[in-house]
Amino acid sequence: MTAYAIARLRDIDFGPDIVEYLRRIDATLDGFGGRFVVHGGEFEVLEGEWTGDTIVIAFPDRAQARAWYDSPAYRDILGLRTRHSTADAVIVEGVGEGYRGADALKKLLAD
Repeated sequence: MTAYAIARLRDIDFGPDIVEYLRRIDATLDGFGGRFVVHGGEFEVLEGEWTGDTIVIAFPDRAQARAWYDSPAYRDILGLRTRHSTADAVIVEGVGEGYRGADALKKLLAD
């Protein structure tokens, strides 16, 4: 099942370390099947508050997403970003082809 690493970056101090992080991040994805789906971009807030830049990276599954995040290659550059920004980050599993919102009821009612 496809999984997504999602981050919301705020208070970015754009300088040499962030530039280096951006130059190196693509290579960290190569062995894990990761690919950018969203990387910043314009957005429209429909409800609540949303600030910062949104990043979404798709992986073949949650295990690959976690392996990427824990990999020496990514850990080697992570501090370049975390020292110069505030972020929230999660890994979340996607849903299968044909999934419908009402399918959530099956799980909720079974519990």
